[in-house]
Amino acid sequence: MKKIFLLLCLMPLLMANQCNDDDDGHQVNCTEEARAGLNVTVMDAATHTVLTEGVVVVATEGTYSETLELIPGSDVFSGAWERQGNYMLTVTKSGYQTYTSETITVDADVCHVIPQSIMVHLIPE
Repeated sequence: MKKIFLLLCLMPLLMANQCNDDDDGHQVNCTEEARAGLNVTVMDAATHTVLTEGVVVVATEGTYSETLELIPGSDVFSGAWERQGNYMLTVTKSGYQTYTSETITVDADVCHVIPQSIMVHLIPE
């Protein structure tokens, strides 16, 4: 009788352990940090210097629009945090021609978006 009672007490614990596995029997351990889907570096096409001051990078997908932010301590504008999609980038800066990208696809795996690194060369006016 004690063995049956012990088995009944342990059964919920054994079943709960199985819920953490995926269909293939492998557990997926995802990290908790957010990842930017779009990471854009902007350069002067003539001098090849990195441009950050006064640069505006906007990502759009349909009616969704987001202004990417310059990551502190870097030269990279990032956005589309954990957001899959097909984006168009528009990059503007006074004294330069406006840049509009082709479609940039941001996919995802089981845990996070797969970051896309884009280099934009602005042409001086």
